[in-house]
Amino acid sequence: LHSQIDMHQAYGGVVPELASRDHIRRVLPLAAQVLNDAGMSRSDIDLIAYTRGPGLAGALLVGAGVACAMAMALDKPVLGVHHLEGHLLTPFLSADPPTFPFIALLVSGGHTQLMRVDGVGRYELLGETIDDAAGEAFDKTAKMLGLGYPGGPALAKLATQGDPQAFKLPRPLLTGDRAATLDFSFAGLKTAVWTHLLKLGGTADAPNAGIAAQVIADMAASTQAAITEVLVNKSLKALKASGLKRLVVAGGVGANRSLRDQLDTACARRGVQVHYPELALCTDNGAMIALAAALRVQSGRA
Repeated sequence: LHSQIDMHQAYGGVVPELASRDHIRRVLPLAAQVLNDAGMSRSDIDLIAYTRGPGLAGALLVGAGVACAMAMALDKPVLGVHHLEGHLLTPFLSADPPTFPFIALLVSGGHTQLMRVDGVGRYELLGETIDDAAGEAFDKTAKMLGLGYPGGPALAKLATQGDPQAFKLPRPLLTGDRAATLDFSFAGLKTAVWTHLLKLGGTADAPNAGIAAQVIADMAASTQAAITEVLVNKSLKALKASGLKRLVVAGGVGANRSLRDQLDTACARRGVQVHYPELALCTDNGAMIALAAALRVQSGRA
């Protein structure tokens, strides 16, 4: 309903205090606007849901405080929803919703996880990142390349102009002793990009300084190719180990076109059906939290 991107762009990333203060200013007017646009009133509300984490503490406290206050004032139940559960269930809002069970790939700025999902509230963690998340690798690399904020979409856009094979970057945990694991690691990839940029003439303060625009585009494409290959490979391993034929992809990185194309191709060969959220619902949003709460109530797991 409202994006803070313009406010945070000047700082190259989210400033928690500014985010929290802006939440305070906007949450009640936005809630009133939503009800008005839907032709409903506060008396039509059955339950109030809020994100209980993980995330920035200040912004989360604003949501929790407003939700609990509204619930008390309206004498309605209140339900805290895990942030990642919201992402996980977002594809159920799409035109082609999945059915249980399925393997879920959750890829965002702070989390990269593979889960087996047998129903609402019935989740088994199969693997997760042991350091940087995929979205974090996108964002940090974008910053090194001088692409600004938000970094992930900017890097993906620039990658279309580059050569994904220009630089030999590592594919962490795809080979060696931990190749069979479903865990992820992207910190080494970020370090490899940094090392390449310094060799090309960049400095610690300005890693992209003096490097030709085409070389920067090639690095963007090579970085995206490395991240995508790891995500696709691990997802296929999880599907094979589980024997399931359905994959759900959710989270901000789930909007990445290269990831979607490669997953579609790889899964089609194996007879696996892939489900994604609508592009507008890949990043953090209120609809996914409301949906998760509704599904929990309907399944008796509230």
